Amino acid sequence: MSDENTIEIRQFSCLSDNFGLLIRDHAKDITIAVDVPEAAPYLNILQETGWKLTEILITHHHWDHVQGLSELKEKTGAHVTGPARSFNKIQGMDRMIEDGDSIRVGEYEVRAISTPGHTIDQISWYIPELQLAHTGDTLFSLGCGRVFEGDLEMMWSSLDKLKRKLPPETTIYCGHEYTQANAKFSLTIEPDNEALQKRVREVSALRADGKPTLPTTMSQELATNPFLRASEQSVKDALGMSNASDAEAFAEIRTRKDQA
Repeated sequence: MSDENTIEIRQFSCLSDNFGLLIRDHAKDITIAVDVPEAAPYLNILQETGWKLTEILITHHHWDHVQGLSELKEKTGAHVTGPARSFNKIQGMDRMIEDGDSIRVGEYEVRAISTPGHTIDQISWYIPELQLAHTGDTLFSLGCGRVFEGDLEMMWSSLDKLKRKLPPETTIYCGHEYTQANAKFSLTIEPDNEALQKRVREVSALRADGKPTLPTTMSQELATNPFLRASEQSVKDALGMSNASDAEAFAEIRTRKDQA
């Protein structure tokens, strides 16, 4: 197991509402980046700290996740791993992976979980030893990504996969700061959910102080995120869809959010 005292994680703003992420293990001299919305914030932190960037993990091909990739790779020499389904859309990948693949970054196992829906190529990255995952634009705090390239059933299947693959104690990072808007919507689905009410208050306080609402945890999302909770009978009842399938309940929630 890695010594928690050797781990340092930097989450920082990029573009208008994206997050950048650097995961540093000082003892092993490993630094991992996830997605590159723009290069400058990464380069600034690397220069400030003296860290050497080891690996860049890409979740999907959308421009606001890869726009800075070429510059960051060129200036750091970092190795790039991303989804094989985007081999012709993402320039500069050194290694392409499929669902269920595991790679080694130093001594760490990094697992690729295919979570299509937002895009077909979307990968969520899970590092079991650090109890940490980055879910890209699939799972957000109190939300999920819009469905652009897949369909609603596919997105539900991806969220359900994350529920099965990620233990409750997993710390969740994702691509965007959308939590406050998601919180407002979530209350329209489960207004009586006490855990959700508490989370909404926390989110409001964090944003009032100019602080990020992420990371979150899988256990917190399982208790509060209506998109993950579409399989709960209480949620189906609240939707007026008591006899619906899990996928049908999810589709109704996502459709309501799209129209909100």
